[in-house]
Amino acid sequence: MARETFEEQLNELRGQLLELARKAGIALAESVRALRERDLDTARNLIEGDEEINQLCFEVEETCLNLIATQQPVARDLRLLFSVMQIAVELERIGDYAKGISRISDKIGDEPMVKPLLDIPRMCDIATSMLDDALKAFLDKDPEQARKIPSRDVEMDLLDDQIHRELLTHLMSKPQKIEQAIMLMWVAHNLERAADRVVNMCERIIFTTTGEVVDLG
Repeated sequence: MARETFEEQLNELRGQLLELARKAGIALAESVRALRERDLDTARNLIEGDEEINQLCFEVEETCLNLIATQQPVARDLRLLFSVMQIAVELERIGDYAKGISRISDKIGDEPMVKPLLDIPRMCDIATSMLDDALKAFLDKDPEQARKIPSRDVEMDLLDDQIHRELLTHLMSKPQKIEQAIMLMWVAHNLERAADRVVNMCERIIFTTTGEVVDLG
């Protein structure tokens, strides 16, 4: 009976983690949409809403620590609990990147863009799809799927470099746009870092299911 109760608690913990992941993924996607559509109300709401993501992260960590302290988990369970805590931190950081993008959106306001936003939304799509697939690998306990996801981070790095080059080229003809260009470079950087966080999550998923410590970066 004790084991059944513990399994129920683990399922509740997985639910907490998925809710945190859902909110972090939505925040990232919405931050880029708000920037593209100049939706300042959404951007400002996302800035304020980051505290909810932080709170969810704390709740996941608290649940994990409580289970470790009260349930005497075996080695397999300990790997899961420690990995969930690490994944929660990675998700909280993704929420921070969304908040940073939203702040940039608020600073740019309704100022005309130095260039059309094409590659930044593309980076966001890749990052959010990586996150979705990582969560599926976590739920399915599928280390092989987790190993495949980081390959998409290469495209993120290439797009980040491309955005930097294009913005620098535009600045040659529009030097007055330097502040906005730097902010857009930071948006791309935040998205690239969000994908890096997903790669870290994949490493934890592999450790959870196999006990193997890997570096997928």
